[in-house]
Amino acid sequence: MTFQPKPNEFALTYGRSGDTRRDMNALVARHMPLVRRLAWHIHGSMSSIVDVEDLVQIGLVALVEAAASFEDRGLVSFDQYLVTRVRGAMIDELRRQATLTRGAMKRRRAYNDAVAALTDARGSRPDEAAVASKLGITVDKLRSDYASAEAVRFDSIDDVYSDEGPWFMSDEPSPFDQLADADQREALIASIAELPEKEQLVIQLYYVEELNLEEIGQVLGVGAARVCQIKKSAHDRLKKNLMRRLG
Repeated sequence: MTFQPKPNEFALTYGRSGDTRRDMNALVARHMPLVRRLAWHIHGSMSSIVDVEDLVQIGLVALVEAAASFEDRGLVSFDQYLVTRVRGAMIDELRRQATLTRGAMKRRRAYNDAVAALTDARGSRPDEAAVASKLGITVDKLRSDYASAEAVRFDSIDDVYSDEGPWFMSDEPSPFDQLADADQREALIASIAELPEKEQLVIQLYYVEELNLEEIGQVLGVGAARVCQIKKSAHDRLKKNLMRRLG
């Protein structure tokens, strides 16, 4: 899902030449929530070793730069310009980190292959000097490269609360999957209307706006685990409502 701001939301009404420091500070402050939302969206959409707060900081730098460089020519709003700049900065950082991660993984594999080969030949685990010689590097380089490979984190915050995680998966198709096949949208709409307000909102944000659990939690001011509970409750109610309506 591509994040799109509301049309003309917070559109600038002044040109760059008329900007004042106060205008820029107000503009930056007003758009900080948008930057945080983008950070959560990108972090939730991609498996990342970059912490979400690091993405927020990258986005804030891009926000300040965007506020300083934007010229209102009536073609795009500042929000549209900002989303492009912030997303670009965050994705560039993810790509940079991915490159570092791939390098660390390659070094780790080379190290493991060398250790395995020497162990097979000698019958015992080799020391650092033997491994370094096998790889054609110095012991100091071996230590630094292996240390950097060890330090890489491959887990993601999304693995903790994810619809694909083992704690939240369900073998049963959702009510939406069932009705998509039967094309019985009227029954679905009526059943959703009977849900409590918060459950309706979660269903709307998850299936229509396509937000993930972390993003919905940001909207509601609760944790992703609580959002998952609300979503499950909504599913249970919908199944009962649909069974009653469809027989």
